[in-house]
Amino acid sequence: MEGNKTKPRLLLVFGAPCSGKTTFAEKFAKKYNLAYYNLDELADEDKFSRENILRILDLISRTHANIIIEGGIGTEKDRTEIRNVFRAAGYEPALIWVQTDLATIRTRLRIRHKTIAKAKKILDSAESLEAPAEYEAPIILSGKHTFETQSKHTLAGLADAVKR
Repeated sequence: MEGNKTKPRLLLVFGAPCSGKTTFAEKFAKKYNLAYYNLDELADEDKFSRENILRILDLISRTHANIIIEGGIGTEKDRTEIRNVFRAAGYEPALIWVQTDLATIRTRLRIRHKTIAKAKKILDSAESLEAPAEYEAPIILSGKHTFETQSKHTLAGLADAVKR
């Protein structure tokens, strides 16, 4: 993360529920001293509207700190809104897509939520996730790999993006 001195970094991490995105985002933020925000938590726990979240992100973008965000970015429109806020503040955004096979996601959901009905409801809500558009050029991670492997792959993807 030290190689890019001119522009602060924004990393947007998304994927299906229980794909491993939160685990990755939290560990990556801690390892590389990035500010971490989970937009789903802001929306669910703090009852912030999308408009309020975008206002908060505008204020956060003024810090010029390197940031990792997950949740609330399941559609191309969501990701574009957030990228636009941060680009206006001089950020270099990157998209990280954490992918995991459906069987693993189902198992993780059942373990986490204890009931098949709850797991199914959450999995059904994931149908609104949109795969990245080609221009978004995501860094694709496996949600089943170790954090060390994911981290190396992310850093390599960020270095490649700087070269483009």
